[in-house]
Amino acid sequence: MAGSIKDRVAVVGMGCSRFGERWDASVDDLIVEAAYEAFEDAGIGPEDIQAAWVGTATGGTGMTISEPLRLQYIPITRVENACATASDAFRNACYSVAAGIYDIVLAIGCDKYKDGGLSGLTDGSIPGPGHGLMAAAAGPPPASFAMLATTYFDHYGLSYEEGKHMIGRVSWKSHENGRRHKKAHFQREVTMDAILNAPMVAWPLGLYDCCGVSDGAAAAIITTPEIARNMRKGKEPPMFVKALQIAMAPNDGNFNTKFDYMHVEATVRAAERAYTEASITNPREQISMAEVHDCFSITEAVTMEDLKFSERGKVQKDIEDGFFDLDGGLPVQPDGGLKCFGHPIGASGIRMLYEMYNQLQGRADRMLNPGQPSRQIKDPKLGLTHNLGGGPAGCAIFVGIVGLEGV
Repeated sequence: MAGSIKDRVAVVGMGCSRFGERWDASVDDLIVEAAYEAFEDAGIGPEDIQAAWVGTATGGTGMTISEPLRLQYIPITRVENACATASDAFRNACYSVAAGIYDIVLAIGCDKYKDGGLSGLTDGSIPGPGHGLMAAAAGPPPASFAMLATTYFDHYGLSYEEGKHMIGRVSWKSHENGRRHKKAHFQREVTMDAILNAPMVAWPLGLYDCCGVSDGAAAAIITTPEIARNMRKGKEPPMFVKALQIAMAPNDGNFNTKFDYMHVEATVRAAERAYTEASITNPREQISMAEVHDCFSITEAVTMEDLKFSERGKVQKDIEDGFFDLDGGLPVQPDGGLKCFGHPIGASGIRMLYEMYNQLQGRADRMLNPGQPSRQIKDPKLGLTHNLGGGPAGCAIFVGIVGLEGV
């Protein structure tokens, strides 16, 4: 494929802070926590980084990371692209290596929300008509995404009880996975009964259908395949990038009468291009695992169809049958996803890649909570990550595919 990045860059080190209400840490502390895990993993130091990209949704410049990491006098670019921020920082860093400009670069995402008292996701704008990616017609994020649920239920003939159980099981799965991970924001068991009977936020989305707001940071060190093989010699293998795609949706969903509120076309388009770039013809069979943008439980359900993991109108059966469970045919959110691992907007995309990296290297159980069953997916080859920044009516979509060399 012309312009393909497939197998042209590799990841040799990754790190991730613990996500959650990090009253104990500043944003600088979180950056250091994530970056130095990545440095140690790669066997290098800050002095080896030739350029860096930082993703953050809360503002700042390249000095956001240059100061705490002492990355002085090198080029550092700050990236922001809604909830696709970290993934876009990673994408730009990868392209710089693929272009032959740099040999070793750093991509890091970070955000700290809890100190500001934020208790729910916003689009970052001042309330009022026409602000941000989601226009006033759709209301705040829970209301906007609830429209996916009500329309999907109606079109495919699901009763409230059937639809609510379907999205409730999405959340239940994420809590089952998240409670196994030492770095996840939410680490306790949540029953289906609690999920189904939780207070309503935006009908039919209840409290447990909505992701948490967190503090956190995640980092990746990217280099050429040749350097990666040498750096990882005698260690677990590097992670190779197979595809990186971004699609921007036309922001017309609230005004276009043909907008169906049952799928996100930008996800379909980005996924199609990613599959072509990665030479994937049957994603349901070829993708080993995925981390997708489950800002709300219905988002994950609809995304399974947009990514061609489930046939149109058939995701309910796959969810209820456990196809996307950790021990299912295609595990989704093996670390708990946005729902349970947490969602510091600027960090989430690289956090997803961090999970793919550790699963591919067979060391997912390094972060296993004591007494929990194994988190490790059996023999993974390819992983997919997906971000949706904005709302169904208008958004930035990222789809990336990573995997082992030669796959």
